Amino acid sequence: MTTQEVAQALVEFCSKGQFDEAIEGLYSPDIVSVEAGAPIGGSREAKGIEAVAAKGKWWAENHEVHSAIVEGPLVAGSHFSVVFKLDATFKPADRRFVLEEVALYKVQDGKIVYEEFFYSA
Repeated sequence: MTTQEVAQALVEFCSKGQFDEAIEGLYSPDIVSVEAGAPIGGSREAKGIEAVAAKGKWWAENHEVHSAIVEGPLVAGSHFSVVFKLDATFKPADRRFVLEEVALYKVQDGKIVYEEFFYSA
């Protein structure tokens, strides 16, 4: 798949809330994922598809998403970006918030090999 095709497929999966399918179908087994911030005592970086899937599972278990808007992709060479706008509640604290984040991805050999998220808390 080309970068454009991977990017469009990711946007389609995410727009439908099919995050697990996106990981399974589009991510390299050696994916590196970098968050804007880290939990206390944790790392911003997750390496490998199992670690990225676990991060996604944690998010799904701990958040209720009320609405999500996915904008993009914007493709440039082997990279693309997507904007996510979320209205969600962090269930353990019953805290509702709005998050706008920019995600940057790198594609190699038809798979996403790197992702990094930018947002302000």
